[in-house]
Amino acid sequence: MGSLSSALADVAVDVGAVFETVLPSPDGPEKQLAAAMRHAVMAGGKRLRPFLLVGVADLFAVPRAASLKAAAAVEMVHTYSLVHDDLPCMDDDALRRGQPTVHVAFDEATAVLAGDALLTLAFQVLTDPEIDEEPAVRLELVRLLAEAAGAGGMCAGQMIDLKAADLALDRSLVDRLQALKTGAMITVACEIGAVLGRAAGRERDAIRHFGAAFGRAFQIVDDLLDVEGSEQSVGKAVGKDCEAGKATLLRLMAPAAARAEAEQAVADGVRNLDLFGERATLLRDAAAFAVDRQY
Repeated sequence: MGSLSSALADVAVDVGAVFETVLPSPDGPEKQLAAAMRHAVMAGGKRLRPFLLVGVADLFAVPRAASLKAAAAVEMVHTYSLVHDDLPCMDDDALRRGQPTVHVAFDEATAVLAGDALLTLAFQVLTDPEIDEEPAVRLELVRLLAEAAGAGGMCAGQMIDLKAADLALDRSLVDRLQALKTGAMITVACEIGAVLGRAAGRERDAIRHFGAAFGRAFQIVDDLLDVEGSEQSVGKAVGKDCEAGKATLLRLMAPAAARAEAEQAVADGVRNLDLFGERATLLRDAAAFAVDRQY
């Protein structure tokens, strides 16, 4: 775990350095928007999506300057989703990553604009030739991220989540919700790393399957932490999902059974990394962390 912790920290620092180069810093009245964007994206967090993207790209010897910039774009989309998810019209949360959410620190309108600005800046960043000299590759990255984040991915999952309390809950609904809301963005982080590495066929399929399994395990543990974790360790309010009747596996099974499912998902996922041998050790360690984490 020490090696993984160090690698996670290194990627977090390096992605933060990319943010410093791409975030706006105006002097006019719009500076509040820039401050809100910075408040959201520089608040820390696990940076697992950037880590996965960079880790997959490393398998194919992609230059870190390229993978880190793409990773920053993915993290901006993820952060925008958190900013909007925390709004009173959504989950109405006051704490995120251990600090006041954007609408609490600023106001609701600023939070909406900050999320919008982070989303659009992400796609601007993905068009930078520093990520890849080939326009067709950059276009593929834009397409993949748009699909994962949009009406066929994360946004669809959020819509199902908002309606879940009024829907007949079954396993297929929970699986679909989690694959869309959480899994899509984790899977695309992995796949973008593979695209940067010119992976194709069996290799790209293996990475995609790993990402999907990782996302599944990650969301199950998130649900468990909402029940078993503390606000101090998790960095946000806990216990709200059950109170709100959210569609989680814990409405269908006991925590021990849900944890077993997360462990099985990780086992299924890491088998896809056999193709890459010892080069994928850190990715395997990250998958184990996804199950064992306490935050």
